[in-house]
Amino acid sequence: MAEEKKRISRHTLNMEEREKVRIGGVLEVLSFDEEGIMMETTCGLLMLKGAGMHIGKLDLDAGDVVIDGSIDSITYSDGTLAEKHSILGKLFR
Repeated sequence: MAEEKKRISRHTLNMEEREKVRIGGVLEVLSFDEEGIMMETTCGLLMLKGAGMHIGKLDLDAGDVVIDGSIDSITYSDGTLAEKHSILGKLFR
């Protein structure tokens, strides 16, 4: 699995009309529901908040994710893997 993470190196984020987000460089989707999606990227933890969100495409081998729905905020965190659980608790309050 470490080899797979090394192949995914470039992080990209492309948003269309706050309704569709294409993200590259995704290592893992940590949690998701219609109001929030948290993922680990090559640039740190990424949290999207909104309404009616769903993952339209998920290809972790290539590191690509496409999310549809109403996007209200995008937040990055430089948290480490050991801090994931405490960060999740704070962001999903």
